[in-house]
Amino acid sequence: MTSYDYDLFVIGGGSGGVRAGRLAGSMGKRVGLAEEFRMGGTCVIRGCVPKKLYVYASQFPEHFSDAAGYGWTVGERSFDWSRLVANKEAEITRLEGLYTKGLNNAKTEILPYRAVLKDAHTVELVGSGKTVTAETVLIATGGRPFMDETMPGHELCISSNDVFDLKTLPKSIVIQGGGYIAVEFAGIFNGLGVNTTLVYRGKQILHRFDSDLYRLVSEAMAEKGIRIVTEAQITAVAQAQGESRLAVSLDNGEVLAADQVLQAIGRVPNTRGMGLENAGVKLAADGSVIVDEYSRSSVKNIWAVGDITNRAQLTPVAIHEAMCFIETAFKNNPVRPDHELIPTAVFSQPEIGTVGMSEEEAAKHYTNVEIYRAHFRPMRNTLAGRQDKMLTKLVVDGDSRKVLGAHVLGPDAGEMAQLLGIALKANASKDDFDRTMALHPSAAEEFVTMYTPSYRLVNGMREG
Repeated sequence: MTSYDYDLFVIGGGSGGVRAGRLAGSMGKRVGLAEEFRMGGTCVIRGCVPKKLYVYASQFPEHFSDAAGYGWTVGERSFDWSRLVANKEAEITRLEGLYTKGLNNAKTEILPYRAVLKDAHTVELVGSGKTVTAETVLIATGGRPFMDETMPGHELCISSNDVFDLKTLPKSIVIQGGGYIAVEFAGIFNGLGVNTTLVYRGKQILHRFDSDLYRLVSEAMAEKGIRIVTEAQITAVAQAQGESRLAVSLDNGEVLAADQVLQAIGRVPNTRGMGLENAGVKLAADGSVIVDEYSRSSVKNIWAVGDITNRAQLTPVAIHEAMCFIETAFKNNPVRPDHELIPTAVFSQPEIGTVGMSEEEAAKHYTNVEIYRAHFRPMRNTLAGRQDKMLTKLVVDGDSRKVLGAHVLGPDAGEMAQLLGIALKANASKDDFDRTMALHPSAAEEFVTMYTPSYRLVNGMREG
């Protein structure tokens, strides 16, 4: 019988890898975990956590303005970018420490090196002069920002990895992209007083979401002063002659001037240079690890979870997949990850919360769809004098009465989406929503007081 150094070797110290390493270690397994950068991965170090902290920071100017309507007088205001960056760094360092502590408590060995596979059971720890062996290998190295290296001047652009630690807050920024990362950073910089332009090659930003959501977000962003240029691409970025600013050329002939250019044009699986070919691990065309329904790769002892598999690029999904992997690989209890009805938030301004089918998706799969929709000004905006509105929307199968999708736009939309996800996961019907007592006064009560369809979609055609 072959003897290995580890029962499980995890490559990657993000949310999925850490959860798997901690759970396996707590079972008494000999576990090693290699992380070449910082424990916590994209979410904690350069993603969800710092991003939401910056969203909070960017919302204070509106809060200060709204306070007057509620009788408050706000004095002189100033903003210190360097202080925000330092406080963010302190928080993610604290979280990183908790990840490390959890692994240490589970007796998982942390190896601060880049790990490269030499074969299916052998891992080189680059820079240490060592190789180790493992019976089971889990790849959990996540994703990385895609940068268009074919574009002239791409080296002058920054990615979402760089944006949190800029030495100074720019006075102007051009953001390339139309997905949730681009939209979120547009809101952040605009809220912090930066002249912000969003350039997107498609017709509509956030086009993968329900049409009401992307339309209303676009309108609200424009009202807040964000310029959105659609059906245009950046063709080149150059240092403006005699200036420190950048000249950003678009294919529509326009040239924009900006202090920074952020490429937010997608993320790709982080499989480059990992030696996966040495082990025979098969990859998809996009570079992701091909896995079966239990997260096992094409090599029997090698598994993969999280963004590197490009199934659903969300932190809770990676954690869920890791837990399923432990059940399947070490507890003789095969469990398939469940990727259905995942609640999602976009921390745009206004915020999006969504779970289930969009109106457009439902119309493709159901012949009789009922849409329940309320568009209103929430109470918190009345005394403030703010005209921003909220949207609550239910997509319902008119025949079975099953709620197919729930969408909300406005303050705390993500919090609502999490709870709506429970209802949809439990196969709640519209009648269940109608039987639920309203909590008044609240914005969320709209979800249980929309008794009459706003309109119907019959065979894909709108009626009413």
